[in-house]
Amino acid sequence: MGERRDGWEAGYKPFPRQREFHESRAKYRLFGGAAGPGKTKALLAEAMQQAKDVAGSDTLLLRRTFPELESSLLAYFRRDLSRDAYRNYNEAKHVVTWHNGSTTRFGYCRNENDVYQYQGAEFLFIGIDELTHFTLKQWQFLTSRNRCPVPEYTDGPNTGKKVFPCMAGATNPGNIGHAWVKALWVDKVAPAGFERPELYDATEYEFVRARIEDNPIYANDVNYKKTLAALPDRLRRAFLEGDWSVLEGQYFDLFEIGRHTARAESLRLEDWAPRWISIDWGFKHPSAVYWHGAVVGGRWPAISGERRINAESVESAEKSGRILTYREFVQNELSPRMLGQAIAERTQRERIREIYLSPDAFARRTSEASIAEQLGDVLEQNGLPRPVPANDDRIGGWQLMYQLLERDAWMIAENCPRLIECLPLLVRDDRRVEDVRKMEGDDAADAARYGLVPGVRYAGVGASAVGGPGAGQAPPEFGNGTARFVPGIPVDVQIERQITAEDPTSRAIHQQRLQAEAKRQLGPQKFGRRRK
Repeated sequence: MGERRDGWEAGYKPFPRQREFHESRAKYRLFGGAAGPGKTKALLAEAMQQAKDVAGSDTLLLRRTFPELESSLLAYFRRDLSRDAYRNYNEAKHVVTWHNGSTTRFGYCRNENDVYQYQGAEFLFIGIDELTHFTLKQWQFLTSRNRCPVPEYTDGPNTGKKVFPCMAGATNPGNIGHAWVKALWVDKVAPAGFERPELYDATEYEFVRARIEDNPIYANDVNYKKTLAALPDRLRRAFLEGDWSVLEGQYFDLFEIGRHTARAESLRLEDWAPRWISIDWGFKHPSAVYWHGAVVGGRWPAISGERRINAESVESAEKSGRILTYREFVQNELSPRMLGQAIAERTQRERIREIYLSPDAFARRTSEASIAEQLGDVLEQNGLPRPVPANDDRIGGWQLMYQLLERDAWMIAENCPRLIECLPLLVRDDRRVEDVRKMEGDDAADAARYGLVPGVRYAGVGASAVGGPGAGQAPPEFGNGTARFVPGIPVDVQIERQITAEDPTSRAIHQQRLQAEAKRQLGPQKFGRRRK
């Protein structure tokens, strides 16, 4: 990149690997792998230098959350750049304006759809720190913002090369975006979910591998290396060795943000919809709690934004029920009574059918009683059911989760971040390939599994949708000529769904017939007034 000017001489002099990153002519670059080679600083320097090289241009730097942005990119900017290097910095908007009129914006995308705040904007360079924290959908949208109205660029004054619209990421292996990042830059193939895979051009992607030894500051830091070496196996391989095979054998390889997730406020359950809770008990390890609801027949509740559904699941989506996991609570070092109170406070007035608790909580005891008994006392005092032992068939449960995801029969609200982060990291056990290998932080997945096994019964998901535990019960069928009723849902609602005629006389005849059929199947019922 050449020697830096404008106040960067003392703050940034690239190491050889950083220089290789800066000199790359690829449209899309990935820098890093292991921890410690100066990835973030290189990304920051690239964005700022391109802004200086092309007057009047805009560049963008992103992290997934604001705290991460503040502790990394913004921290480097405030600490290492001299004040005379730029015209001004807008603290509220986190935008640097350079002396030539160019800008560098610092931003974050905590939620899936936050990238749309940049719709209509144009950036000469976009840099994403910790790229594997982002989703393929977010990356692909941002590529549409990577453009500049000036068709040709003269040689940059500090680079000795032509400048053109490009993007770069810096990251370690792992996290929710591991699979698609590895596919694009390491395996050089179009990842699952890539729009128009036939247009993928491997020559546009370059991976500049870097390890801790490539940074002279840390290369001989024995204590830092010792810290990385002491990490759990998967983290050690990712951070110390930059090993992209850490997720070989990924269990939920079909899990997609956007397809299987949605904003909590866009998922609305009917008041009468079945709801239940599942809990994985822990003290030193976190207790993980999930709230689930069932949508029985018909379409999903209203979902804002675009949601992809595979073609095979469309017909099933009309006939089968689905499960929504809509709330999460994960915390360690809570006593059973404290956990029970936390659950009651978050549940408020929702009508919960059942609470499923990890079986070990029924055997483990303190000086008073079992974990389950103490937890149950508090729940009962707050009008909630006492917990019952969850089904702990691991292999059957994981297979069920996979099948639910495959058929788009399970949706997770975005306010369940621990579960969303956990699922893509689960890998198959080498000794029992049908099982998931135990790992630090898998409490969220275990708790969700406890809730999904009984969930197929609440949602009416039958053998036509998934196999596994709880399957085999035929789902309610609405509007297809077969009168079928299930307990727990207001009969008037079920009747309304099964009447397709528009003529008032025909509707009245059908309503009488269905009321009689409901009485036969479910016993005497109280029906509301017929709508005219």
